[in-house]
Amino acid sequence: MDRYDRDMRGYGPRPPNAAWPNGAKIAVQFVLNYEEGGENNILHGDKASEAFLSDVIGAVPWPNQRHWNIESMYEYGARAGFWRLHRLFTAMKIPLTVYGVATALARSPDQVAAMREARWEIASHGYKWIDYKDFYESEEKEHLEKAIALHREVVGTRPRGLYVGRCSENTVQIATEMGGFAYLSDSYADDLPYWIHISGKDQLIIPYTLEANDMRFTTASGFGDGQEFLNYLKDSFDVLYAEGAAGAPKMMNIGLHCRLVGRPGRLMALKRFIDHAMAKEGVWFARRIDIARHWSMTHPPKRLSARPSQMDLTTFTNRFGKIFEHSQWVAERAHKLELGPAHDTPEGIHNAMARVFRRASEEERLGVLRAHPDLGDAITKAERLTADSMSEQQGAGLTALTDEERRELTDLNARYVAKNGFPFIIAVKDHDKAGIIRKFHERMNNSKAEEMAEACYQVERIALHRLYGMDWS
Repeated sequence: MDRYDRDMRGYGPRPPNAAWPNGAKIAVQFVLNYEEGGENNILHGDKASEAFLSDVIGAVPWPNQRHWNIESMYEYGARAGFWRLHRLFTAMKIPLTVYGVATALARSPDQVAAMREARWEIASHGYKWIDYKDFYESEEKEHLEKAIALHREVVGTRPRGLYVGRCSENTVQIATEMGGFAYLSDSYADDLPYWIHISGKDQLIIPYTLEANDMRFTTASGFGDGQEFLNYLKDSFDVLYAEGAAGAPKMMNIGLHCRLVGRPGRLMALKRFIDHAMAKEGVWFARRIDIARHWSMTHPPKRLSARPSQMDLTTFTNRFGKIFEHSQWVAERAHKLELGPAHDTPEGIHNAMARVFRRASEEERLGVLRAHPDLGDAITKAERLTADSMSEQQGAGLTALTDEERRELTDLNARYVAKNGFPFIIAVKDHDKAGIIRKFHERMNNSKAEEMAEACYQVERIALHRLYGMDWS
């Protein structure tokens, strides 16, 4: 048995209605990453200079040396870019979330005062703006504890949100277990917030973005100028706004950096996008903490009482062993597959069981087909029927046949079995009584190979209907 803990399904084809305040069609959320003064620098005790997210394209770390050009670009973000963005957002009265690196905030008291005065949310961006992928778990936890403590000293309050960015595989678990965060954002997995469950705790995730993000000004395949940035933001907004207008509101993240979009030639594109978004009705400009509070109230965490992917073999087969008629072996083998969160739904379990059925030998599949009763047998051979089969035939009216209909079905059944070696199988929930009899006549003309394929398909349809009829709360 193998288990796969990544969730490749998410909300699936039917995402929840976000129910944004005042019926908004979209939530637009600007993040200003404040990293200046927290980046890699030998002055900060690091082994090399910074090489990430600057206008020095293709930069590499300089071991034991200061990179004067990159340092000054980061300084530009604090000295000039921040204030240009501050003027823009305060003038337009749009709230911001700041991802603040704790050591960067500590080196920028004027900027922190301005953030607080503007009532921007100041979330945590970690202790230092460095890569945590190679940290031991204990070391990363220590850094996060230091980040929270320093953040509280500098800002005056504990951060309620966290985005490390250059995180490790342990970051989300460490933060969840530590507790105290209304949301975490080290994810890019959705256009809506979602809940995860780690170490016995529910944790809200508000996904972030690396594509609607000015960081792409610093990548070779990214934005060449402000117009490309503007076009991408407008196109993203328009798609999400249309989805919201159609009844499926989403969230749009926009990532900004003082030293990048704070440059004059890029800022105008940002302003033009804001003008575009503000011209629409039903747009909620929100801080991430506002989104977290709204989601926690309107969409609190819900967990299955028993997730199929987490069940032991006995529990799993007790629950799903009757889905394929008198063929518990299908469930037993399905339990051995690589199951994960995507299988904790009717469609997911159906997929796993159908895979087992399809890979089974022809004799095994014939055994499943022959385990199904003849149509109309609900009265004459009730002992052969499972409870599901009895209910399905009753629902299609096959337990209330006229004498003529019964004679017709008896004759069709006998001729069909003699020809094919297994009973006629059809997902009765897909048809009414007249439609079933009509299909019976039509399929009598098929070859045995065609009917084998069709009967196997119908078995899978029956299984899906049975799974849909189960309690998945």
